[in-house]
Amino acid sequence: SSGPRCPVCAEPWVSPRLLPCLHSLCAPCLRRLGPLGEPGRAAARSVLCPVCDAEVALPPGGVGQLTPDYLALSRGGAAVAAGCDLCADGAAARRCLTCGADLCLFCCQAHRRQKKTASHTVTELENIRDCSQSGKPLFCPSHPAEELRLFCEQCDQPVCRDCVVDRHRQHPYDFTGNVIHRHGDALRELLKGTQQHMGTLESALSQIDDMGSAVRSRAEAVATEVCLFASGYVKAIEEHRDRLLKQLEDLKVQKENLLHLQKAQLQQLLLDMRTGMEFTERLLTSGSDLEILITKGVVASRLAKLNSVAYNTHPSVDDGIQFSPQERAGQCCGYEVFGAILNKVVDPARCTLHGEDLHSARQNQLTGFTLLCNDTTGERMGRGGEAVRVTITHKEKRDCAVKPTACDNGDGTYHISYSPEEPGLYAVCVYVKGQHVQGSPFTLTVKNKFREHQGVFHCCTFCSSGGQKAARCACGGTMPGGYQGCGHGHKGHPGCPHWSCCGQVKENSECLGGPSSDTLQRSFLRTVAL
Repeated sequence: SSGPRCPVCAEPWVSPRLLPCLHSLCAPCLRRLGPLGEPGRAAARSVLCPVCDAEVALPPGGVGQLTPDYLALSRGGAAVAAGCDLCADGAAARRCLTCGADLCLFCCQAHRRQKKTASHTVTELENIRDCSQSGKPLFCPSHPAEELRLFCEQCDQPVCRDCVVDRHRQHPYDFTGNVIHRHGDALRELLKGTQQHMGTLESALSQIDDMGSAVRSRAEAVATEVCLFASGYVKAIEEHRDRLLKQLEDLKVQKENLLHLQKAQLQQLLLDMRTGMEFTERLLTSGSDLEILITKGVVASRLAKLNSVAYNTHPSVDDGIQFSPQERAGQCCGYEVFGAILNKVVDPARCTLHGEDLHSARQNQLTGFTLLCNDTTGERMGRGGEAVRVTITHKEKRDCAVKPTACDNGDGTYHISYSPEEPGLYAVCVYVKGQHVQGSPFTLTVKNKFREHQGVFHCCTFCSSGGQKAARCACGGTMPGGYQGCGHGHKGHPGCPHWSCCGQVKENSECLGGPSSDTLQRSFLRTVAL
């Protein structure tokens, strides 16, 4: 993407490395970039790309483990200074004509000392006219004498013959020429998705430009109305007119700033996608099979990340600016004046939540609360149509979410209803126009389903059962003489009326448990509530 020279040092490439954002830099330039993170932390593995200002993560092994950009070397032609194929750090000064490797001065000396390569013919790189990497064999970094001709399916990387019998033993592999079609087609499918997103983004940017013109045109039209209305008055009306125009200008600037912000965000996303598209197209059209396989992982990761970015294709503001001549505007220089700019816009920070069941709910029980929308002055909107979104997510079970329903009442209020299926703590987020409202997010406690009492609320078992000895009570009280239930003043009696099924002393309470309904019918005799 940078041509035959490094975008940082503007010098011919020296061992170019491909960043996750698909920008290439020389390895020495990459090492000079300062790491991001806390000062003094040696574990910082992120750098800031000097081309697109994106924060990119480095692999655990540092710059040396980044994907080599052989495509950059092949684009540069004779003007490109390739890096050493063995150490990947120094600039190539000579080439071995026997094995086709570019060598720095240090590796060239070592190449001649080794028995296996001592007989190879080495010549100055300047004497070779065509230094292009196109068609040139690529050698294994772990076994420099072996050419990369195989592809390990399990590790998803090109390997040599020695790798197959060493670190990649028993891994499924195949020749690069046999797998290039499958992996190339996968990249092409990702590229199609990126191209579709680019078309949508370009259309959205066009809509934003049109809306910006509409806002300016509408503001100018309203300014004309204000001037015509103010011309009937003398000094008081002229001052009132200037005040209205200033308010209108501020409103126009506010809307334009919001549109500019959205436009800048979409333009940056479009630029990132275009960079990814151009690089991928160049890789697929100009790169060799091995180059595509080497670069495939980082390219696919970048395109997939770009394709998953969420963006809004509609302008973030509208041209809803109006002038009302009949609106009372108070006193100006002692005269009552009329006319005001109407642009009642909802302010999420001033929207409030109401309801008795706002922070608590029951399992499988329909409940809800009310959202009241207010404008920037805190006044009720009085109309509906706002973009309201509510999410209810379990704090411990991320896959457990509640689907709420928002009902627009048309008067500035919205009723949010939901029915949680699982008990526990939930995080509730309420958004208006994509922003949190007042009090959002908040915690919702969902309790288990309300359990009805299966027994009777009595003073004691003896009274409620009519003196039957077999009648029992969950309070655990008994009476002498073989009575299995409780009685006033006897052992185990709580001293006040209580439920026979669980012993609760509050009549309007939830049953704490006890036997099932069938067991209750068998164990507790029919009693009369006092």
